[in-house]
Amino acid sequence: MTTLPEPDITEWINSPPLTLAGLRGKVVALHTFQMLCPGCVNRSLPQMQQVHSMRMPDLAVIGIHTVFEHHEVMTPAALKVFLSEYRLTFPVGIDRPREDGFMPVTMREWGLQGTPTTLLLDREGRLRHHALGAEADLVLGLRIGALLGEAPNAAATGPSCTTHG
Repeated sequence: MTTLPEPDITEWINSPPLTLAGLRGKVVALHTFQMLCPGCVNRSLPQMQQVHSMRMPDLAVIGIHTVFEHHEVMTPAALKVFLSEYRLTFPVGIDRPREDGFMPVTMREWGLQGTPTTLLLDREGRLRHHALGAEADLVLGLRIGALLGEAPNAAATGPSCTTHG
């Protein structure tokens, strides 16, 4: 199973700096988004906030703002206002832009195709699910619940990564 390289983050909002290695032992829901993405704003960001609001000790929800268009308006200051206005309280990292101005560093390194994208990591840090686009609440909840229900190291014998989207 795949493990992801650490995200290349320029700034953290709602949290001190985080690492995937530091989150081992928890199930991690990583959510990449852009604040001007309609699917992110209308569906997936509220969904991630709902998951985060459950305050489950073995689950971490992490957002990554990964800008590949409209760079001039999607600044860190604008993102902070956006997160406040939409009452999004989970940790959000800002993906490092690339010199060519297109696909940011983490988005490219993780092989992502767009936003919103949800990635689920098991307690060992292995990628177990990758979905481009919004998923139904029940489906996402079942996927997270299954990972939370696994004993530590169960991923070694569990199902490999599922892809949706």
